Amino acid sequence: MPYVVSAPAFEGPIDLLLHLVSTHELDILELPLAPIVDAFVAELVQAKDHYDMEVLSEFLLVAAILVELKSQRLLPGPDDVEADDELIGWDDRDLLLARLLECRAYAAVADTFVAMAETEARSFPRLGGLDDGFVAQAPDLLAGVTVERLANAYLNATAERPVPFVDLSHVTVDAVSVSEAVATLLVDLPRRRSTSFRELTGHLSRRIDVIVHFLAVLELCKMGKVSLGQGHTFGDLEVTWLGERTLVAVGSEPDDVDDYDG
Repeated sequence: MPYVVSAPAFEGPIDLLLHLVSTHELDILELPLAPIVDAFVAELVQAKDHYDMEVLSEFLLVAAILVELKSQRLLPGPDDVEADDELIGWDDRDLLLARLLECRAYAAVADTFVAMAETEARSFPRLGGLDDGFVAQAPDLLAGVTVERLANAYLNATAERPVPFVDLSHVTVDAVSVSEAVATLLVDLPRRRSTSFRELTGHLSRRIDVIVHFLAVLELCKMGKVSLGQGHTFGDLEVTWLGERTLVAVGSEPDDVDDYDG
């Protein structure tokens, strides 16, 4: 915001005062400049350190122009010039100031480029390239492709595929029945009366047979035919027959098998 001048001959912004003087609408000789300067200095004293630098610089510029114009009017000399001719140079000064600011901006950018160049100068590029024999060349993707090969590839891709067949003839599946193991134990346990599960399955070589006999022993325990005991942790499992001692012919099944629904 420009400084407001309060004088007997004029009251308003100082830039408007300069315009009126330059257009001869106000005579500079009728305008006292000392009261204007004193009033501005008084405001600066009151404002202390809170004055606006833009307002201050504008006032100094306009006041200097007005003092120069008035001094030339009061002290004419052999090289008198008109007021219009005196103000012509100010437009050129503004243009030069703008160009100076642009030059400072370009200088700052140049300094930035110099700093970047100094940083990149610490690295060294590889000067030697690949030998002629190692120059990478794009392969010919259609090399060796003929119409016949293309047709055969299409036929192979669209041909009907046979249904997959998995041959399991070499796999032997043994059906192990818990009921058969129960029937075998009903014949064997009455003769043993008391034995360990390790001795009971000592003749078995496959793990699945041992597991099936263990399940059969559990079924007999649930039926109340045998009792199970273990002297200590991870010790042998003792199997004791609780049923009646009956002799069963080899190859025949005892009557208790009918009571088993497994």
